[in-house]
Amino acid sequence: MAIKRNGCEGCADLTCVSTQQILSHDVAKNVRTAYDRVKARGMSACLFGSGGTCCRNCNMGPCQIIDGVEDMVGVCGATADTVAARNFARTVAAGSAAHTDHAREMVKGFIGAAKGEGPHQIKDVAKLKKLAEVFGIVTEDREIKEIALELGEKALAEFGKQDETPLSMLKRATPKRQALWNKLGIAPRGIDREVVEMMHRTHMGVDQEYHNIMLQASRTALSDGWGASMLSTELTDIMFGTPVPRRAIVDLGVLKADQVNITVHGHEPLLAEALCIAAQEPEMLELAKKHGAKGINLAGVCCTGNEILMRRGIPVAGGFIQQEMVIATGAVEAMVVDVQCVMPSLVGVAKNFHTDIITTNYRAKMPGGIHIQFEEHEALDSAKKILSHAIKNFKKRGKSFIPQTTKMDVVVGFSHETINTMLGGRFRASYRPLNDNIINGRIRGVAAIVGCDNFKLADDTHETIVRELLKNNILVLATGCAATSLGKAGLLNPEAARFCGDSLREVCETVGMPPVLHMGSCVDNSRILIAATEMVRQGGLGDDISDLPAIGTAPLWMSEKAVAIGQYFVASGAQVVFQNLPTSGAKNFNKYLTEGLTEQVGAHWNIASDPLEIARIMIEKIEEKRDALGINKKKERVLFDMDMRRDLGVASAPLTDVGCHGPTVSKQE
Repeated sequence: MAIKRNGCEGCADLTCVSTQQILSHDVAKNVRTAYDRVKARGMSACLFGSGGTCCRNCNMGPCQIIDGVEDMVGVCGATADTVAARNFARTVAAGSAAHTDHAREMVKGFIGAAKGEGPHQIKDVAKLKKLAEVFGIVTEDREIKEIALELGEKALAEFGKQDETPLSMLKRATPKRQALWNKLGIAPRGIDREVVEMMHRTHMGVDQEYHNIMLQASRTALSDGWGASMLSTELTDIMFGTPVPRRAIVDLGVLKADQVNITVHGHEPLLAEALCIAAQEPEMLELAKKHGAKGINLAGVCCTGNEILMRRGIPVAGGFIQQEMVIATGAVEAMVVDVQCVMPSLVGVAKNFHTDIITTNYRAKMPGGIHIQFEEHEALDSAKKILSHAIKNFKKRGKSFIPQTTKMDVVVGFSHETINTMLGGRFRASYRPLNDNIINGRIRGVAAIVGCDNFKLADDTHETIVRELLKNNILVLATGCAATSLGKAGLLNPEAARFCGDSLREVCETVGMPPVLHMGSCVDNSRILIAATEMVRQGGLGDDISDLPAIGTAPLWMSEKAVAIGQYFVASGAQVVFQNLPTSGAKNFNKYLTEGLTEQVGAHWNIASDPLEIARIMIEKIEEKRDALGINKKKERVLFDMDMRRDLGVASAPLTDVGCHGPTVSKQE
């Protein structure tokens, strides 16, 4: 039975052109999607759940707590603050666990590559040696594979450490931040240990004091950001190549009518990389031609899409909220999935077409899906088996619709190493030019737009926030589905400099860079931690991340991973802005998150829902940091004569303007 839609009526706040086209087309008339389910639900979210005060951690409840009402505590006596803190901390633990399990697989894959098992190699030798130094590994006069194997084994040991020695990667943080973590007792010990302890401490009858619960929540989040996620990103770069800027395309228009369309959805790039290699094998291309296709077209969805987009330029068909739309085109032979953010509805959508949902990880099977286990030690053979199954579906393809006007050019591949050379070139590779442009005011500050997209709020939320930031000369870093959304909006290419204020536009046009830098998948937020730390080390912007004119937001967060990311940024000293944080039902705890945390870690959570309000908060926080650094003072332009230039000496202040009368520098009043 066809679902009644008047165009896209009922899809509130839906601005995505490709999604509108799919939902309005006959090919999707029988397809029930999340947009239909949101419309049909017809009820608001549970107030207790939304406020974080519903407790089901034992079998005496569930208990619904009302803050400040004596009789409305848990059966055990738990208050709203205790319950909300435990729920928040468990969300952090779950998000950290997801990144941790992801990272463990990448470390195991890295060890396999070091041993010469499978198709993957050590591609970035310079980064290998640099990371080896962090772990105290001798690199001189040693074989590359020998260094890599020792690094892999030491990285794997980080997960199970039980002693009080902090994680190795913490040494990359600023000295001031390391000292603070040690003082507070929140420097992570072992990656797995912190998640387990967090779950134990939030068990019924254990930790009941919200300040103390949050200390462990910070420790758990840091074990993700400075442990699991950072390991995954760095080792993935070493194995598959550190991303460099490249042009690519995003949105549903990347699908091809005359080729086998296979989309890769999930988070672990070992599978996606193997599929990329196998899809170029002559036998696979010949099989595709045998079944009537001109070739094999791989496209990404969600964060796996961002991984292969960054390193290979493989196009991204859509983010989290478009995964059903990708199948609803009727043009996809198979969606290959692994772990995380894969909606259970996909099999139901695929039943309307010839598409198969192929699960590949023993952790994540789906009723109605086809399971083909991806074996890491036989990666190429596993990939070929998956591709062969998908290719045979090509002849079964029926009516399909691929939006032809929804492809957007993007420039991606901005690792923290890329930023290091972007403004100064290889000859002057450092964060000095970035710092100088922030100090002189051409760039007011840096904003990170990270995380998911979400059916609850308008799908142009990311674009609205970023356009406001760019107008105010704030450079934007983006990861995850937020980056995909901004790519579809045309903000990930150098031409987007036209949306910037005059001074940021000048910088972007001079360098030829986009004003929004795509830095990878959600696990790659650790790149932003390293970039922020490098900005501090360059000098002129304080002595810790908490001093930087920088802030982050995950305005459409959906996954527990996003909360873990938010907490490791806060615990690292960076302000964040989220919407609908489930803590509003506990007055004291909510105030502690949004104000009190600053006394401990130098940053706190901010909460807002309206996109322009989120942008306003971000701009205000950046300007407050500039004021505190003393770089918001008025400056006068002074034309230096030759005598004045000689007085500057060799260690002169960096040039801030070059005009027809020669260089000028800014002098503070």
